[in-house]
Amino acid sequence: MSRQILNPQLGYFHQSGALSESVCDVFASLVKQYSLGQSADQADWLLGAGMLAPSLKAKALRSLAAPGTAYDDPRLGKDRQKADMERYFDLPLNQDNGGVHINSGIPNRAFHLAATAIGGNAWEKAGRIWYDAATGGKLAADATFADFAELTATVAEDLYGSGTELNAVDNAWKTVGVR
Repeated sequence: MSRQILNPQLGYFHQSGALSESVCDVFASLVKQYSLGQSADQADWLLGAGMLAPSLKAKALRSLAAPGTAYDDPRLGKDRQKADMERYFDLPLNQDNGGVHINSGIPNRAFHLAATAIGGNAWEKAGRIWYDAATGGKLAADATFADFAELTATVAEDLYGSGTELNAVDNAWKTVGVR
């Protein structure tokens, strides 16, 4: 899914670019789960599973559940995705557009944590929260992870009140060190 479809104005650098990458990863995972009829707890949360040669020490291209663990192979290197803000990697723009691929693991993991805490089919509630936050017109081009965390919490409360869904979103972002 093209990042332009979800949020054409989101800048593709640093945290806003990592959010762009993450939103695409989230919706790719949701499409996979929907097509396989998997609930959040049944899903493997892997992107690109089975795409790499069997001779490689790799299970996928990315893991939303455990960023940084998708591969570790002498030919590919080690998966450098970060799972929390403590490991956030601030890169210059000439390297991975400031870390858009490396740091997208942080919001990816936040989504995984929220979706599994909410339970059921991830595309129904957690997916709707992320979709509305990404496409609702309130996300600035230079949005940070904290901006998106606040927006997903607002959307969760608007849609579902102050119960399970809001708590799951808040706790997910806290766990990855954003809120």
